[in-house]
Amino acid sequence: MGDHAAAGRVEILPVEGLPEFRPGDDLSGAIANAARWLRSGDIVVVTSKVVSKVEGRLVRVPADPDERDRVRRRLVFDESVRIIARKERTLITENHLGIVQAASGIDASNVATDELALLPADPDASARALRLGLRERLGVEVAVVITDTMGRAWRVGQTDAAIGASGMAVLHGYRGQIDRQGNELAVTEIAVADEVAAAADLVKGKLGALPVAVVRGLAIGSETATARDLVRPVEEDLFRLGTEEAIAQGRREAVLLAGPVRAFTGEPVPDDVLRDAVAAALTTTPTTTPTEEGPVRFAHVTEQRKRLPAELAVDATEIVLVSGAAFDAGAAVRSLVVALAAAGLGAFWVPIAEPAAVRSLLDLPWPPLGAVAVGHPVDGPPAPRPPADLDERFLQR
Repeated sequence: MGDHAAAGRVEILPVEGLPEFRPGDDLSGAIANAARWLRSGDIVVVTSKVVSKVEGRLVRVPADPDERDRVRRRLVFDESVRIIARKERTLITENHLGIVQAASGIDASNVATDELALLPADPDASARALRLGLRERLGVEVAVVITDTMGRAWRVGQTDAAIGASGMAVLHGYRGQIDRQGNELAVTEIAVADEVAAAADLVKGKLGALPVAVVRGLAIGSETATARDLVRPVEEDLFRLGTEEAIAQGRREAVLLAGPVRAFTGEPVPDDVLRDAVAAALTTTPTTTPTEEGPVRFAHVTEQRKRLPAELAVDATEIVLVSGAAFDAGAAVRSLVVALAAAGLGAFWVPIAEPAAVRSLLDLPWPPLGAVAVGHPVDGPPAPRPPADLDERFLQR
């Protein structure tokens, strides 16, 4: 595929003299009139705000700051499909286009004080319409990139990125190519449209009422590529959720992981993983209890496993005995199974018919109620199960 870099010099040219756009205005006509110097091969880079304006994506809001903020927050939720992260009043969302950014792209800058701007409904379609409009008016074959300002994970500050594109390859892959040192490139893929968007913003700025710039000197030409191609699929995204959202989702899914597993691979269970799971289980249960059984206790049976009675001769990698008051021990076992499932391990409960006999066999200081059999599941790490249907099994009176 060659290099994505320009063969020669790259220029970034401002499109000056554009009007203040309002709903229904002719964007392609205005750009054509202001930039009759456009030529084939140029990339016209347009701030999404003016596209939103001409397409009527403006929402009238109260002038009162508090009321305006209330409406803005409602619009953020209306325009999103999920909340990715939040910190205090700041929300990072995924909108209906798959774009992840702050506040669903709802913007109060460069609009009247009683208005808010939504993102264009279909920025790729808007980019195509503008490209075809410029072709009709000026007879030139250009590419169009529609941009919006975004933050970036792990980086301070914002930059412009492409949310709509037409007429250019938005990505340039290098997989399989060889660099000058003889190394084969494996995963490098350049977001060319984002680089174009960021470069044009150096000319457009934020305060100079200059919403359109032209990048000249790069290769263009793609009838099929769109900015939606830049949205990383959910299954490939390592950073889909913020910390608070990940914790909340983990809590919801943890219980759904913990079904009984009775077939194990025999692969060793790391001792530190087992100890961490037991520590988590003990943390969720009382350390003292008024009952005569005493607090919940666990025992990891290793060298003495061959002395266990037949009822505990189960096909599992590890055996953990538990004692204590039945209710507290049951809660602790449940917590242990959840913690093990979260670590990719399976478990099942084995009751003990004669606790006193097992205590005597192993010389334990307390009689065990039962055992938790632990191992790596044959079918792989536990996956969340669908929640149970409560209609017939959970009665309310």
